[in-house]
Amino acid sequence: MDRHTDSAFERLEIVETGRRRRWSEAAKERIVLESLSAPRQISATARRHNISRSLLLIWRRAFLARHDEPAPGFVPAVVTAEPAPAPQAATSMPRTEIVLRCGRRIVVEGQVDIAAVLALARGLETLR
Repeated sequence: MDRHTDSAFERLEIVETGRRRRWSEAAKERIVLESLSAPRQISATARRHNISRSLLLIWRRAFLARHDEPAPGFVPAVVTAEPAPAPQAATSMPRTEIVLRCGRRIVVEGQVDIAAVLALARGLETLR
């Protein structure tokens, strides 16, 4: 038993498995933007770059947290009196009222086609 605890290693090898890679921030951002380019691209993008889906999701959360807009909050509000309405005579369109023999009325505002109004008046006169 003492032999195992007192023995020294004659040879020690460190074998790199290749699973631990380092990604630059630019590369991560490029991969995340690729995964955000269309719906349902997380798994396909992860396979294309030989990374796990969960690692890509971690990168996406970090990216979205950095680029997300600030949460909505309170903004200062100032209550003022309602402005007085503008005089209507200055801004209103010309208004014409036509009373037909049958008692019906046609009210026209703004610029209109005279021929269309006359056709409408004739049509209303023929109705009983």
